[in-house]
Amino acid sequence: MNSQFLFHRGKSLLRKYASYIVPIVLLVSTSLFVESEEIRSPASARSGEPNLTRGADNRLYLSWIETAPRGGARLRFSSWNDGAWSAPTSVASGDDWFVNWADFPSLCALTDGTLAAHWLQKSSAGTYSYDVMISLSRDRGKSWSKPMTPHRDGTLTEHGFVSLVPLTSTSFGVFWLDGRNMKKDGGDMSLRFVTLRRDGQLGKERLVDARVCECCQTSAAVLANGDPYVVYRDRSPDETRDIWTATLRDGEVKRSHTINPDNWVIEGCPVNGPATRRHGNTVVVAWPTIKDQRAEVRVRFSGDSGKTFGTTLRVDDGSPMGRVDVVLLNSEAAVVSWLETKEGNVEIRWRVVYRNGDLKASQSVAKTLPSRASGFPQLEFFEGSLFFAWTDATKPARVRTARLPISP
Repeated sequence: MNSQFLFHRGKSLLRKYASYIVPIVLLVSTSLFVESEEIRSPASARSGEPNLTRGADNRLYLSWIETAPRGGARLRFSSWNDGAWSAPTSVASGDDWFVNWADFPSLCALTDGTLAAHWLQKSSAGTYSYDVMISLSRDRGKSWSKPMTPHRDGTLTEHGFVSLVPLTSTSFGVFWLDGRNMKKDGGDMSLRFVTLRRDGQLGKERLVDARVCECCQTSAAVLANGDPYVVYRDRSPDETRDIWTATLRDGEVKRSHTINPDNWVIEGCPVNGPATRRHGNTVVVAWPTIKDQRAEVRVRFSGDSGKTFGTTLRVDDGSPMGRVDVVLLNSEAAVVSWLETKEGNVEIRWRVVYRNGDLKASQSVAKTLPSRASGFPQLEFFEGSLFFAWTDATKPARVRTARLPISP
């Protein structure tokens, strides 16, 4: 297994798994290899932590962080208009932000164009003491509200790995990992949820899961009936860290179960979370895991809004690092992206995966570095094209973007 697959609170595990690099053969359907076209990025030098979002207003947004040579950071965004990225706009800036390669900011849009953007801000001098900050814009980013925190616990602990979704035409849903219970030795990281109205009013905070993996990304969607749906890495008492899903209704957890019993036991967070999307009643989940001491990237489809799932499909090329993303082209086909080690290089790769189990041949977007600075490449499907965003970590680091027209 590629040692970069593991990272947090478990360095001894790197040595344990480093020798397990086992190639596999995948049965794939033939497809025409078409190279993606890199498009001019709106991000400047010293940029990173990109996020791609297709808003409920049917616009495509790219957000990222730019850092100053002498410290400080600012969150910027751009939208895709008439075949190019718009001039970048700043959301907020500060010299007390928590900027992290794996816990990146995001942007979300309601149907009327109301925007919500989040970032992380230090709450004390402690290394892992920071809050989620969210600001709203009702004029498409020209001005932004005073930032607020979705959590109201007031503890100087970790809060992050946010998933923002357009819950209704007037409100957002906010999921985040919350460390308030970790202020005491032996306390657990939890997953929580709250609604945020476009006027800035927060709903009642809800506990989704009381014990989850400390630093794996969450991913969320809104089901066809309007229920918020979240996928995340759970943490059982015996340190099994499989991917779980939860569906909420009226603020309460209606359904919670594992996406697949991988039974991955690891005494440290792998910093490698899942991704999910929804199209009609189809839900797809992609995630990295270890099975039989081998790293894998897996996918499952559901045709009933996440109640049940079909066959588990392995989609990597044999030596994945994880860092997955996924989009649905329609109710029967998805595209999955991930990092893969090939012939000594690390590449951003993607492939089309069908609900019936068929796989198209994987293709490369770009070479990248195996370091944390490369972050988590992003994927979106918009106006008949795949869009990619990633951090070129060669100094000075810069966010790059590419586009590829695609037919399911």
